[in-house]
Amino acid sequence: MLTDLATDSRYAHTSHSPFQPLLYIPGALGENIFSIKMFDLLFRPAPKTDSILVGSKSVPLLFVHNPKARRYLLRLRQDGVARVTVPRRGSINTAKDFLAKNIGWLERQIQRLEAQPKTSNEWRLGTEIYFRGELVKIVIETAGQIRLGKELINLRDLSVDLKPGIQKHLRKIAERELPARVQELAALHGIEVSRVSVRNQKSRWGSCSRKGTISLNWRLIQTPDFVRDYIVLHELAHRRQMNHSDLFWLEVERLCPEYLTAERWVKTNCSLLR
Repeated sequence: MLTDLATDSRYAHTSHSPFQPLLYIPGALGENIFSIKMFDLLFRPAPKTDSILVGSKSVPLLFVHNPKARRYLLRLRQDGVARVTVPRRGSINTAKDFLAKNIGWLERQIQRLEAQPKTSNEWRLGTEIYFRGELVKIVIETAGQIRLGKELINLRDLSVDLKPGIQKHLRKIAERELPARVQELAALHGIEVSRVSVRNQKSRWGSCSRKGTISLNWRLIQTPDFVRDYIVLHELAHRRQMNHSDLFWLEVERLCPEYLTAERWVKTNCSLLR
């Protein structure tokens, strides 16, 4: 099983910050499911689309079956679509009941989304982006070269969107630095890791498999060091507790006493994953 930081089970019991998911844990699904048969992958139901009236606004709905999910999850995407994850043994009807009970939450998230200033998704000269936890401006160094903090990045055309080229450079830094940091922290706490991979996940910061593989999002290179270390320690804690139980969070707190501060940063800057 891959433990997913983005679906933190504690959200079912705490207040929700903007755009964080609401979760519902069905009683019948209390057990951990550590494998998914190929049948589930081949014959998983296709996503079902629908719409719902929220106030006076018709909001598009997307119901997605996920055999790895152990709970219902409601999330408002940045494009205004309400996405409902249906767990392994869940049903669309139960998902609709769950949605109806949380319609007030969804309406508040829509209001917050609509109030956000519209910004360009492109990175151009003068754009500020996060790098090692600080907002850094993209500036021209010479013809065909930009500076991002202390990094010099060669790019052929500076008149277009610079995002692909800069992200490629940042990912190379992450691939060099993140595995070494995982091994360093694992050795410090006496935790065995079989392999470390750096990936381009769109909905999670990291994951840990039962075989001891730690997968990290390259965008951790954009976060402060204390946030990067928290994500690493969070995944290392799964080597001792492959769940999000109370015992797991006690282990997280033991490894990273200030983890709540890091979580607040992650929630505030969740748009980095998009």
